[in-house]
Amino acid sequence: MDTPDELRVLLPQLKLDELLDELQARLDAARGTRDRVHSLLEALLSVGRELDLEQALRSIVRAAATLVDAEYAALGVIGPDGGTLSAFHTVGVTDEQVAEIGPLPEGHGILGELIRDPRPLRLEKLSQHPASYGFPDRHPPMNSFLGVPIRVRDQVFGNLYLTEKRGGLQFDEEDESVLSTLAVAAGVAIDNARLYEDSRLRERWLRANAEITHSLMSGSGRAEALHLIAGRAKEISGSALAAVALPWEDGASLGVEIAVGVDADAHRGLVLPLRETLMGLAFSAAAPVASDDVTHDARVSPEPPRFEGLGPAVAVPIGTGEGGMRGVVLLAREAGRPVYTRKETEMLLGFAAQAAIAMELVERRQDAQRIAVLQDRDRIARDLHDLAIQRLFATGMTLQSAGRFIDHPEASERVLRAVDDLDETIKIIRSTIFGLRAHDDIGGGGLRGRAVQTVGRAAPVLGFAPGVRMEGLLDTDVPREIGDHVLAVLSEALTNIARHAHAHRAGVTLTTDGREIRLTVCDDGVGIPSGGRRSGLRNMAERAEQLGGGLETVCADGGGTTLQWHVPLPAT
Repeated sequence: MDTPDELRVLLPQLKLDELLDELQARLDAARGTRDRVHSLLEALLSVGRELDLEQALRSIVRAAATLVDAEYAALGVIGPDGGTLSAFHTVGVTDEQVAEIGPLPEGHGILGELIRDPRPLRLEKLSQHPASYGFPDRHPPMNSFLGVPIRVRDQVFGNLYLTEKRGGLQFDEEDESVLSTLAVAAGVAIDNARLYEDSRLRERWLRANAEITHSLMSGSGRAEALHLIAGRAKEISGSALAAVALPWEDGASLGVEIAVGVDADAHRGLVLPLRETLMGLAFSAAAPVASDDVTHDARVSPEPPRFEGLGPAVAVPIGTGEGGMRGVVLLAREAGRPVYTRKETEMLLGFAAQAAIAMELVERRQDAQRIAVLQDRDRIARDLHDLAIQRLFATGMTLQSAGRFIDHPEASERVLRAVDDLDETIKIIRSTIFGLRAHDDIGGGGLRGRAVQTVGRAAPVLGFAPGVRMEGLLDTDVPREIGDHVLAVLSEALTNIARHAHAHRAGVTLTTDGREIRLTVCDDGVGIPSGGRRSGLRNMAERAEQLGGGLETVCADGGGTTLQWHVPLPAT
């Protein structure tokens, strides 16, 4: 047992040990705080260095997990609707676990609590919160939780979610303070990354506009320019499909001239009404029209099937209502990809407006060139009439007068023959003058427009509007005589469907490759009856035979008929 003297010596020693222990604890805490501040500064610098948005988001999640010593971390990006998550970046969960858990969270339960009330949220046990309703199967167990919103320019961009502090500890106020500081820096980094991304995107759109303008002004054809518009729009917007449709002469339809990407062949040549279609509505309203899921949109006709595997879509007019509409460009992404944002649509709209200006400039230049050619033709015709014909006529009159003084019969006959030749030459020149002054054929529209009118006239009789698809240079490669036969066959085929087929759907395809024109008419009716008159089919076959072509009909087992009428085109 210690004596009183020994106790007097021991007590100060114990107090000194306690003070030293306390001092050591304070030093450790200060060192820990210093290390944590140093880690926070490193994290802030690391996050601020990223200019790629996706990389910045991943860097933020990793930094958050490291700073508060959490086993799991995630960053949920709030979607355009403001109520669900459009993206979810995680740390601590392997790819195999993600695949086993299933679809990524959409912002329900605890995750949705921070969306509804964007303030820091700290929980000792997730399951005790009223908004919690459990985890999916194969989800790792999680108890402690810390959530902090990330704001970008006073708007909530998303939320940081941290769970399972290592060592079985709970998240404390210091963790919340550190994470809130990181969230502020993350908001600045995200804003910078988005601005950088926007500037690069605008630069790509401007380069594409310059490329299109240069292509048009250097004399490229309209088809090449449209192909360039579709290709660049598809590439820059990250779309799977791009299509460009132009208005037809009838003013009630659009024809898909160019399509690139997924199922491009199914789109190319389609004829779309201005009403009740995405592209038609965008053209009519001179404003963008979007769809979250184009495969289940009532504004997209089911026939022919052409949006397999695609989801979000947007149709943007080329041009403005004041300056005149040039057409429509349609873009679509794969199913599951993000919808087109307002900013993306605005950039696409600006690109389309610039493309329209370039197209208008080229048209004005072509008009000026055409006027110059016509003026030159008028000058040539005037000179031929005023100079050449008058001189020839005067020469003929002189020869005719001189012939009276020639006694030699053979010489006289030769002079008269020369006079007749001069008369014939005058007739040829006058014919040439007429040809120069007969500017454009006013014969009444091309084959494309006439075919659409024929189908439109048949729609009331059929009880539905047939689908129409056209490809090739129908208005330039097909002579008018052959075009008349094509329209007669088309009208006869549609009339037969209305009278005998009892069909609910029909499709018309008219194509040419410059060597042959082919008309295909199909329906889902009862097929060609075994008995009865077949004068209509016989007439169509005779028309084809007269032109060196043929007619084939195919009846499917389950009903429906496909008629194919084809004739060769004259060599040019």
